[in-house]
Amino acid sequence: MTDLFHDKAQDWDAQPMPVRISAGVGAALRARVPLGPELRVMDFGAGTGLVCAQVAPHVHTVYAVDISAAMLDQLAAKPELRGKVEVVHQDLLATPLGRPVDLIISAMALHHVEDTARLMRTFAAHLEPGGRLALADLDTEPGTFHPPGAEGVFHHGFDRASLGGLLAAAGFVDIEFGTALDLVRDDRTYGIFLVTATRS
Repeated sequence: MTDLFHDKAQDWDAQPMPVRISAGVGAALRARVPLGPELRVMDFGAGTGLVCAQVAPHVHTVYAVDISAAMLDQLAAKPELRGKVEVVHQDLLATPLGRPVDLIISAMALHHVEDTARLMRTFAAHLEPGGRLALADLDTEPGTFHPPGAEGVFHHGFDRASLGGLLAAAGFVDIEFGTALDLVRDDRTYGIFLVTATRS
């Protein structure tokens, strides 16, 4: 697996944009998704753990899944996450987690996965019946959020109705979209949604 974030990981948490996005997504997630000490959570595309850190104190365990070893190294070095967060360096589409979870969260990782429909089916396969999903990513944007030719970017955001259809086809119900935050950068505003759903 090529680590596209190898050179970005060291100072990722010092960048204002990831911190702003993670704060907004974390607040929206905690407001809309009930958390509890019995929950086993998967954070897909966990990165350095900016969102994971906002969830971990309220749940039993978080499996932080990412294909970037460099980003996960930063997460693993955070003392406040030790004992609560298990680092999992693997491609979930190629190698399943191997254990069911009660909740899957993800922030800004979906646009890095080419086959969105397959990813939704993979999420469903990892959830217990009645398990919850909470995914945040960009609304459809004109391709200006990332630099031109950015490697590993397969989608310029997502149309909410289309993504909702993929979730329904994968067996999810109670699909609800909301706006986690509006991010202003370079005089453009980018909407970031949070969609929640339940595995039927």
